[in-house]
Amino acid sequence: MSPHVLILGGTAEARELAAALAARPGVHVTTSLAGRVSRPGALAGDVRVGGFGGVRGLADWLREQRVDVLVDATHPFAAGITANAVQAAAASGVPAVVLRRPGWRPGPGDRWHLVPSLAAAADLLPHLGSRAFLTTGRLGLASFAHLTDQHFVVRSVEPPEPPLPPHTEVLLARGPFTVTDETALLREHLIDVLVTKDSGGSATAAKLTAARQLGLPVVMVERPVLPEGVSVVPDVSGALTLLESQLP
Repeated sequence: MSPHVLILGGTAEARELAAALAARPGVHVTTSLAGRVSRPGALAGDVRVGGFGGVRGLADWLREQRVDVLVDATHPFAAGITANAVQAAAASGVPAVVLRRPGWRPGPGDRWHLVPSLAAAADLLPHLGSRAFLTTGRLGLASFAHLTDQHFVVRSVEPPEPPLPPHTEVLLARGPFTVTDETALLREHLIDVLVTKDSGGSATAAKLTAARQLGLPVVMVERPVLPEGVSVVPDVSGALTLLESQLP
């Protein structure tokens, strides 16, 4: 029987890994998407959309579909999905691998303010500026909805749902973005503070360079801590190498 790999996807790395595995003869790959993006794009191999029903539902699915390895390649801030994946894999006896791109690191000239959560970012924001470029994702905007004195420029792939801050301008766009474009955006909207999550990767890193060049403060939400004992790889190459040792 062909080895079966389940990828919990939604990231560029998940797409790349699915393509690499699907191109290998005899490997069955399934990518699972949460369904939060209406047009996720084509994926190699099989695709399923929607949740599993928690830890028990995922563990049952792993057994029923005879999955040999589970790869969590979700967003670095999808902490709940990652926790469920690790628990379900342990309950079903399936090896689990977490694929996480490295986080960003401040460099010379950066004015970063590290915070542990969106709520902490909202608490700090009024002390740093009045016109914020908010790139924390459309699902976390409720944390800033009570800030009535700040003007927000929000960038999101999909239209955000309320509650939103009362003074909010929404820009619908998908990366990658260039430093030139990000600098122009910050200047055009008179942005005086950037708020973002430590998503890592190059697709949206240009805003950090633009903020540095303009001398703007950055409120950086730190990543959730990964479950203990889980195998972690930083890129697709590392995932493929590890999978080769775990697939039957």
